[in-house]
Amino acid sequence: MTTRRPRIEGFAIISSEGMIAASDGSFPEKLKIPADQKFYQDSLDRAAAVANGRHSAEGGPKEAARRRIVLTRRVERVVPDPDNANAILWNPASAPFEEAWMRLNLEDGTLAVVGGTDVFGLFLNIGYDVFFLTRTDASVPHGRPVFPGVGKNATPEEVFARHGMVLRATRMLDPATNTRLEEWVPKG
Repeated sequence: MTTRRPRIEGFAIISSEGMIAASDGSFPEKLKIPADQKFYQDSLDRAAAVANGRHSAEGGPKEAARRRIVLTRRVERVVPDPDNANAILWNPASAPFEEAWMRLNLEDGTLAVVGGTDVFGLFLNIGYDVFFLTRTDASVPHGRPVFPGVGKNATPEEVFARHGMVLRATRMLDPATNTRLEEWVPKG
């Protein structure tokens, strides 16, 4: 079987400070916007697989059934997840992304990258085909950033620009909470 590189799509909702979680890693209730959750879950339903860190997941009733790559430093290379027959564990420090994707035995499709911070950052280097960044005015001042360095050192826009990505479109998801969906794509 020849495996092609999947289409890679990122998904995150951030606070006004660029945070995806509270400092303890929990997902704040104020970031749970129903219109964003619908867009997010509908998008994941179309994906062939999901990529997330060991402490991240997308939630929802279909989470356990989805094919997935779980990024972790606790394994060597790529191994089956002993707790989930639909998942593999991947250590990006010791195996290339292509090896992890091949181990899922998917011909092609979309890989939905759903976090956390280091996972989003790693895939900036692998290359997103699109990153769907949802912004809300909710405040999470001392949380975990969407990308490494966001907060005191950089904005999400600056991180995207450093990785050759540009804003293609913005649309309002929920006027009552001023929740906007931005679509970031590679330049050119």
